[in-house]
Amino acid sequence: MEALLHFLPQVWFVILGLFLFLYVLLDGFDLGVGILSLTSSDEKRRTLLMTSLGNVWDANETWLILMAGALFGAFPLAFGTILNALYLPLMVMVVGLILRAVAFEFREHSDNKSFWNFAFGIGSFIASLFQGFALGGVLAGIKVDAAGHFIGGMWDWLSWQSLLMALTLVQGYVLIGSTYLILKTEGKLQETHFRTAKIAAWTTLIGAILITITTPIVYENARARLFHQPEVYVFALIPVLGVFLVWLLIQSLNRQQEIPAFVYTALIFLLTFLGLGFIAFPYIIPPSITIYQAASSPSAMVFMITFIGFLIPVMLFYNIYNYFVFRGKVVTEEGE
Repeated sequence: MEALLHFLPQVWFVILGLFLFLYVLLDGFDLGVGILSLTSSDEKRRTLLMTSLGNVWDANETWLILMAGALFGAFPLAFGTILNALYLPLMVMVVGLILRAVAFEFREHSDNKSFWNFAFGIGSFIASLFQGFALGGVLAGIKVDAAGHFIGGMWDWLSWQSLLMALTLVQGYVLIGSTYLILKTEGKLQETHFRTAKIAAWTTLIGAILITITTPIVYENARARLFHQPEVYVFALIPVLGVFLVWLLIQSLNRQQEIPAFVYTALIFLLTFLGLGFIAFPYIIPPSITIYQAASSPSAMVFMITFIGFLIPVMLFYNIYNYFVFRGKVVTEEGE
């Protein structure tokens, strides 16, 4: 039983990380395309951007709902405390997601699309920005009492470090949105997003470097974790691999390679998540509540694994099938 109590929270920590990664990767390019739509030069191009998402964006958001449900079931203490601590940024994020969804649907039936175009873009930007604020707030640490309940203030999540995290995440979404549009478009529109991908690759790299340098300086709990033996060697390897992947990405963009650019971007996101997971583990509420303290009963976690274990392959199959059916480029008669 002791081994089970130790093993099950670790399994659920990995599952939650998987759900979060899939959401950020898949809905990330939706949000990135939404942000990029604010810079579109005309309605024809903006329509192509929206059309590229039309058949996939609903499924991408499913991973966020699944992650929230899994967090509630596996780590109820963390669910309540994190939502309490990050109530404001998470509510603003939800408003942004709702605004994006409403604008996407209403735009199709509107004679005056300008308002809904702006609403879609600004909703995507708001959701992206406040996801970054929420992530920064968690990594900075949440003030809790001995029972794990939040005792901090409403604005604890807001700092220059969380702002840096938020702006970097926005750039990351623009990057993956650009590489997705490279896959889905051609002609002048594709050339435009080769350029936006290059710019976003550099700005994301700069943001990541600043976060990597400042995190151990600002946060004592992260510093102790990062420089602990033998984990320090793993943490040292992650930035090196990240810079190497960015170099490969930029080379692929210079050669105008479509698939490699998206693959390298996805690998950069994966590497980032592995690094964040290493920093956070075993804490589910940094810097004081571990996954073992916040975990549900073993019977509840086993029951959920049985259910989720069936659901994960179904959702993965559905997503893969969806992308397979709607593969190919979105073009106009002029190839724009």
